[in-house]
Amino acid sequence: MPFKIVISDPESGRSYQVEVKEPESRRLIGLKIGDRFDGSIVGLPGYELQITGGTDRDGFPMRPDVAGPGRKTILLSSPPGFRPMKRGERRRKRVRGRQISDAIVQINTKVVKKGEKPLEEVFGKKEESASSQSQS
Repeated sequence: MPFKIVISDPESGRSYQVEVKEPESRRLIGLKIGDRFDGSIVGLPGYELQITGGTDRDGFPMRPDVAGPGRKTILLSSPPGFRPMKRGERRRKRVRGRQISDAIVQINTKVVKKGEKPLEEVFGKKEESASSQSQS
């Protein structure tokens, strides 16, 4: 089961996307939100990444306060999964548990420990788009 891993760098504020295929992706199954893993799984030796969330194949978000890997319907008053428009508003919504399973397609992570090479060097610097250049 391939995963899309979104790696956020808190220092620069940038994020990078990597696709992890078998057999490396099997090492991530069973981990929970908040767990840390070695960056060599995603091709970043020396880095340590922490899982901050994710979504399943139907777009349901993972919640750190819901146990297990399955979907559950719970009463929400805050993100992820629901953004209230009024003060005190609550809704019953379907969300995914905090454990990574085969149903997850995207895993959000953040860098906890840096490696030798900076992320920009590993993934390549993104080019400025023409629209942002014309506005300056």
